[in-house]
Amino acid sequence: MHVGVAELLILAVIALPVCAAAVAVIFVAGGQVRRAREFGYPTFLAYLRAAPRNDDEKRDAADLALKGLVICMVGFLFAPLLLIGLVPFFYGARKVVYASMGLGLADDTDNQPR
Repeated sequence: MHVGVAELLILAVIALPVCAAAVAVIFVAGGQVRRAREFGYPTFLAYLRAAPRNDDEKRDAADLALKGLVICMVGFLFAPLLLIGLVPFFYGARKVVYASMGLGLADDTDNQPR
């Protein structure tokens, strides 16, 4: 069986965005899940929803927002990454804004780790 150049190009066009999206998800989610457990949150989603409580969480939120922004910028080259990068950018920027507004100071029972 002989594979032509056209088939290889089609396969590369399909495989490249899929591989890039997988790398982006691993890049963002890999360390964040571990950090959420280190901060004492029961789940990763609980960590994303909570306002930052200390300086380490504020730094982590800014890092998450910047990672999302970088993935969005790469998304201008590979369109699927734009949508994937919006998720960490949204949650990271949200946590940074909450911290700058001082919203993490109030006792909110919904966002506290158990």
